[in-house]
Amino acid sequence: MDLFILKADNSDEMNRISEELSENKFKKIQEEDHFILMKKKRYGNYYVHILFLIIGLLFIYLVLLLNVIYFTYSYLWASPHVLITTELKSSDGEPLEYNTMDEVLEKANKQF
Repeated sequence: MDLFILKADNSDEMNRISEELSENKFKKIQEEDHFILMKKKRYGNYYVHILFLIIGLLFIYLVLLLNVIYFTYSYLWASPHVLITTELKSSDGEPLEYNTMDEVLEKANKQF
């Protein structure tokens, strides 16, 4: 799971960033006064799924298990998460390292 952190100065800016990410198929998971957590679900590359299905159905049924493993990995661990926050420090008191919107969208639109 990739967690990206975007900085917002106030709640209006948080909502604006959230709307921009919603246009790119991100969904809100959790929303509080000082943060919004969003996730873009990834299911894996469709061509890889088709290849696994063809090989699995025609030759080796074990490849179908690999297809399920690939889907599970893509859905649970390769889906990018974005935290939009007004906080400046983490709960440990250390300063947060922020990402840019370009980094988030680049990772979200990657094929693999």
